[in-house]
Amino acid sequence: MRKSILIGVCLAALLPATAQAQNVEGRVGKLESEMRAVQRKVFPGGAGQMLQPQVTAPQSEQGPGPGSPATSALADVNQRVTSLEQQMTSLTEQIEQNQNRTRQLQDAFDNYRRSNDARLKTLEAGPAPIATGGPIESDDSSSGPSRPTTRPEGSARPGTATPAKVSVEKPSTGDAAEDEYMYGYRLWAAKQYPQAEAQLKKVVADYPKSKRASYAQNLLGRSYLDEGKPSLASMAFYDNYKKMPEGERAPDSLLYLGQALTKLNKPADACKVYDELNDVYGAKMATAMKGQVAAGRSAAKCK
Repeated sequence: MRKSILIGVCLAALLPATAQAQNVEGRVGKLESEMRAVQRKVFPGGAGQMLQPQVTAPQSEQGPGPGSPATSALADVNQRVTSLEQQMTSLTEQIEQNQNRTRQLQDAFDNYRRSNDARLKTLEAGPAPIATGGPIESDDSSSGPSRPTTRPEGSARPGTATPAKVSVEKPSTGDAAEDEYMYGYRLWAAKQYPQAEAQLKKVVADYPKSKRASYAQNLLGRSYLDEGKPSLASMAFYDNYKKMPEGERAPDSLLYLGQALTKLNKPADACKVYDELNDVYGAKMATAMKGQVAAGRSAAKCK
């Protein structure tokens, strides 16, 4: 009877230690499961790579005593738990660092993409159009239908080849001189320079007494200038000034003559032309033309 009571007391003393060991083993199993989940995230595709806890069971020189098995198991489990917790902390730090680097790379890529898109849009938009500084070659006739619907002179550029010919309609208002000039003007506006030059020469030859003769001769020079032929342009402008000095486009011809001479690398002659323009027509020049003369003198480096 006393022996049975003693065994019962010993078993009762061991039960709390056994329950504690089972509880710790459960914690270890949970930690190892979490460890594997974390490592799958840190090492995706790692073919089951697993970091083993750096735990070595302590070696005892003597066998355990009567009450020591549970204590040795608890010490071993505690070491495993501590090792797992340390590795969990290290892996968590690695994950956070990787996420931070990923965010930085994404931000840098987004900035590059926005900058690159902006540059591409700028290149696709092309340079802004530059308005020409010369006076507008207008037709001041009273016949409304004869006026062109656009002002193409602002888009004309010297030496620009005609990309594609378009059909140009010849006006018919009953005024032959006006219709012939407007047809030449429309050809010039469409950048069909050879056809425009032939038509404008015809106007000057057929209607020398018409006010449109001065317009046609001046526009003939401008057509040559826009076509990249400053020598022919200078002769056309000079003829308009010498033969029709009272014509409405004589001052314009002197202005463009100065520009043509500058293109021909004759700045001294261009300065003389600008002086002539100021002397003869200075009192009649509009403010806009005076500004153009000043710009021409600056380009020719006149004193």
